[in-house]
Amino acid sequence: MAVIHTATMAPGKLELLAAWLPAQPWYLGTAGEPELTKAGGFRLDDPQGEVGIEFMVVTDTSGDEPVSYHLPLGYRGAPLDGADEAALIGTSEHGVLGKRWIYDGAHDPVVVAQLLAFVQGRAEAQAQGVSNTPDPSVTGHFTGPGLPAEVASVTVTDGPDGTDVSLGSAGSDPSLTLTVTRRPEPDSTGSDPAGSRGHVTAGWRRPDGAEQRGRFFLLRDTSL
Repeated sequence: MAVIHTATMAPGKLELLAAWLPAQPWYLGTAGEPELTKAGGFRLDDPQGEVGIEFMVVTDTSGDEPVSYHLPLGYRGAPLDGADEAALIGTSEHGVLGKRWIYDGAHDPVVVAQLLAFVQGRAEAQAQGVSNTPDPSVTGHFTGPGLPAEVASVTVTDGPDGTDVSLGSAGSDPSLTLTVTRRPEPDSTGSDPAGSRGHVTAGWRRPDGAEQRGRFFLLRDTSL
């Protein structure tokens, strides 16, 4: 399991995200710069131990009403081969690990592959800031035939309502789409849209401390 190091990052995660968020089409925007606080999330472990995987919720309080955003993150010790400029959130100097390249996890095949493993019960969600501590509050649901063990490619489409990731496995055309919920909403029903193949549900906190839960990801056939 991944070890969480107690170390500084310069610049910090929230600082990098505050600079990156305004350029995203699903960011609602305010009159000022984003004012971010961490509001929740979870981690997954990379079996190869190379990529840090985090699913972070931040809340922006710069507008009239607070807005929470869900941000999959991939932390790497070297640039991601083939990634375009839009995939990189920024670089930071880690006090223990050295220079880290921080990517929007929707563009990172390792992040996506481990998320699919979690949905199928082949990986375990981990607490966001504690080493070797499972987080059973994060739940996944999956139906239908099995998913590829490896993700050969991802094609990312950002829109005003979120991010769609078309998944390609070795030797086949993309047949599945993973939708990243960028602005999670409380969901009391737990139901999925017709034709869905699976989802991931997790929690976050409102600025007043109230706990909320909702869908972070939805998996469906690309043809639907």
